[in-house]
Amino acid sequence: MLLFAGEPHHDGSALYVSELAPSLGSRVTVRLRAPRAAGVTAVHVRTVEDGEPRYTEAAVDELRTSSDVTGYGPDDVWWQAEITVVNPVTRYRFLLLTARGQVWLTAGGLVAHDLTDDTDFRLVADEPPPSWMADAIVYQIFPDRFGRSGASRPLPDWALPRDWDRDPVIPSGPGTSQQFYGGDLDGVVRHLDHVQALGADTVYLTPIFPARSNHRYDAAAFDRIDPLLGGEEALRRLGDAVHERGMRLLGDITTNHCGDTHPWFTAAVSDVNAPEREMFFFDPDTGDYEAWFGVKTLPKLNWRSDLVRSRVPAVLRRWLGPLDGWRVDVANMTGRHGADDLTHEVAALLRRELGPGVALVAEHSHDATGDLDRGGWHGTMNYGGFTRPVWTWLRGPGLDLPQFLGVPGGVPARDGTAALATVRSFAARMSWRSLVHSWQLLDSHDTPRIRTVTGSRALHLVALGLQATLPGTPMVFAGSEFGLTGVNGEHARTPMPWERPADQDLATLAAYRELFGLRRAEPALRHGGLRWLHADADHLVFARESEAETLLVSARRAPGDPLPLPGPATPVYNTSDTNTIPGDGPALRIWRLTR
Repeated sequence: MLLFAGEPHHDGSALYVSELAPSLGSRVTVRLRAPRAAGVTAVHVRTVEDGEPRYTEAAVDELRTSSDVTGYGPDDVWWQAEITVVNPVTRYRFLLLTARGQVWLTAGGLVAHDLTDDTDFRLVADEPPPSWMADAIVYQIFPDRFGRSGASRPLPDWALPRDWDRDPVIPSGPGTSQQFYGGDLDGVVRHLDHVQALGADTVYLTPIFPARSNHRYDAAAFDRIDPLLGGEEALRRLGDAVHERGMRLLGDITTNHCGDTHPWFTAAVSDVNAPEREMFFFDPDTGDYEAWFGVKTLPKLNWRSDLVRSRVPAVLRRWLGPLDGWRVDVANMTGRHGADDLTHEVAALLRRELGPGVALVAEHSHDATGDLDRGGWHGTMNYGGFTRPVWTWLRGPGLDLPQFLGVPGGVPARDGTAALATVRSFAARMSWRSLVHSWQLLDSHDTPRIRTVTGSRALHLVALGLQATLPGTPMVFAGSEFGLTGVNGEHARTPMPWERPADQDLATLAAYRELFGLRRAEPALRHGGLRWLHADADHLVFARESEAETLLVSARRAPGDPLPLPGPATPVYNTSDTNTIPGDGPALRIWRLTR
């Protein structure tokens, strides 16, 4: 039996909300689907307008109820009500009256007790994200390790030369940030066929400004591109090549800090009367300065400074054209320092300065939900609401990693119900818009590789299946499609194995191409709603639904009991069964429910 199949449901997708980009004052129809067996006799929608709750009685949508648009059979009753978007973020929930009493339905699920507003559904009235972001599949490139053009350039004094195919990456200790493999931007151009064949349409580059490290987060300038990468002309060649394919290109900006060799900081530190002095935090008694986590090569920017507020947006605007947007490094700390908490103000400022067509996605390694839905970041790197629960559910036996994305104690082993609870907890505290524009990543240049976490191809591909089918924007760290391994972020930055066949897991590569190809082919996987149908220790089942289709996804980490499909079905991926969800695993399977 599918445990949750009989529960009333609503989400923020077009199947349940008539207008996904409302403006202030607009009227929006919201819908709820309730199985008849749930015994719902009346529905009221509670909105909060200017801080005060208001109730609107819903009516049965007779046409939708009789037409059976969902594919779940004739036993669903659809309710609808029209509400007004009064505030930039308008919260709402459903009060269900049943024979057993009152029940609330929020984005966190059904509860039979009163609860706070933090899991209410949200309508967001600010300028929507660029339309292309909802369809994107992002491919992350660490430029030093992706591809080389063969151009000969003199090395800086800080660089530790390494051979692309013979020298393994130093995972920790001396030399980690100095090891230099020589990837450049023209080298990225050479391998765009691979990126596009994978199904990705958005290339995200980690920093490309000059610096004294291979990661370049210690920028020595924002007004030029690192000559080691080919300079500004190479960026323009890459931008042209990406755009000719109908793809997009994103940069990486540090709004929290710059490098200690950056002209802004060298001016500030050399002259107490320099205008740039206000751009940083200096102790008036000692002259010492604030830096990111005390790392003195990364002096922290002071967002109370008018110069910071004018110069940083100018940097982001300068590189638009080749770039279509930015990933914002350390977004969670930007504008925060002691009593200062300016992050929302900064995010909104940058979004206004960049304009409506430019993507702005925030790095946040834990709980980003409080930083979204306020006219700032379009989404976040969803480590907390996706990466962490997937890792805990699919971690391999005997895994020994010292930290769990910064949390001491390694990666805990949790079952499917706990993983689902985490996913739902994070998703319930952001709008549907922020959720679908956040990056769902299995790993990155800052983490161990997913293959190392899972310990096997089979579990890796279950994780990939979740990434390809759940709401949100998939983000792939270059090399994971080959099954590359790595015990931490540094170790994960392995040069791409273009000439190392032994390091290419072609079965994994084929699965990436097939599953992302399926995501491209099926609108419900990009724009459909999400309804959780089942969870047990080893098995998660959910449906992605639109007006046109319903896809059912089964993710198993281990064998278990077969379950019945909730109606006639057609196999779509990795199955031939039409009546049953098989019990073997690990496996990811997809069906189309017949209407």
